[in-house]
Amino acid sequence: MVRFLRPLLRGATYTRLLYLWVPMLIVSVWALVDDTHMWVPAALMILVGLIPAVRTGEGVQARWLLTPGHQDDGFSMAPSANWRDRLRTVVWLQGRLLLGLLTAGACVWLPIVSVELVRLSLGHRIDDIPLLKDAAPHWAYALLAPLPLLGLYGAVVGLGFLATAGARALLGPSSAERLSALEERTEQLLERNRIARELHDSIGHALTVAVVQAGAARAANSPEFTDRALTAIEETGRAALEDLERVLGVLREAEQPLSARPTLADADRLLESARASGAKVDAEVTGQLETLPGPVSREGYRILQEALTNVLRHAGAVPTRVCVEVADGALTLKVRNPLPDGGAAPGRGSGLRGIRERAALLGGRAHTGPDGAGDWEVRVELPPR
Repeated sequence: MVRFLRPLLRGATYTRLLYLWVPMLIVSVWALVDDTHMWVPAALMILVGLIPAVRTGEGVQARWLLTPGHQDDGFSMAPSANWRDRLRTVVWLQGRLLLGLLTAGACVWLPIVSVELVRLSLGHRIDDIPLLKDAAPHWAYALLAPLPLLGLYGAVVGLGFLATAGARALLGPSSAERLSALEERTEQLLERNRIARELHDSIGHALTVAVVQAGAARAANSPEFTDRALTAIEETGRAALEDLERVLGVLREAEQPLSARPTLADADRLLESARASGAKVDAEVTGQLETLPGPVSREGYRILQEALTNVLRHAGAVPTRVCVEVADGALTLKVRNPLPDGGAAPGRGSGLRGIRERAALLGGRAHTGPDGAGDWEVRVELPPR
């Protein structure tokens, strides 16, 4: 019983009733003007529905009154973009007018019938309602008086649900709008993945370098080496904080301009931080880094950062060979280091997956694994864009 009466406690029941009563205001006004041509409001609705902005207004009303308190994406908030949208709007306006007439009839006549049944049970005769005109007064009609009220309850709730379903079907997003929303959602997911990779690469690199340098400084027991290590930790930490601030700015959609993402032209700080950790890094650059397209240079920086992080994390302070080749806008990046522990692979976690994902994102390819000569090699080829 409580569940049956629960719609009476929901605000949506009454806002939907208001939504269905709104068209009746137009009909009532017209009835005062000319009650002999009541078809005119329906004809006017056809012309009104062809106006593109009307679809926006109907969508706003549907969202506010049919699903109050919920951010329902089932209603389009955009104006009609083509004739299909206009025709769907016209059909909905006619349907809303029909549902409004049914609602008004139920709200007016069913309570009247209930009252007249009570009067009939008290001995009064009914002359205004055809169904009860010939009925003889009897006390048993009092038992039937609640039935019209139950019918009113069912009509209000049922027509409200029907209006919501019809509005979703006819005022819902078009195929173009759904495609646009899907593309926007895809872009958001791609941006989140990119930010996750940025945080992993930048913060992971900084923490790895800091841990390795701190351990090496403690083992070296040399004030001079410790001073260099602390300086490198400070520089790496500052760079990581700048990256973190930029990424957080993206997440907050800050209005102020964000600092540019690092490119391969800034790779010297990666090499210096690795050298400060004790690794002997031999770097060779062929070609002009400035000629690389922005996306290639930025992703190349992150790939180099992750490769050096993996070297320090899994192999330690070992001799590392870095080769960067630029030719006609294409980039070839190689990082090679001896395998630790007599040949154990330096991990197969998210770092290597990130390198492959970044290369694939730009249409390139990446190879990570032993090179057959006892070394571990990361080789990435990025085509020009």
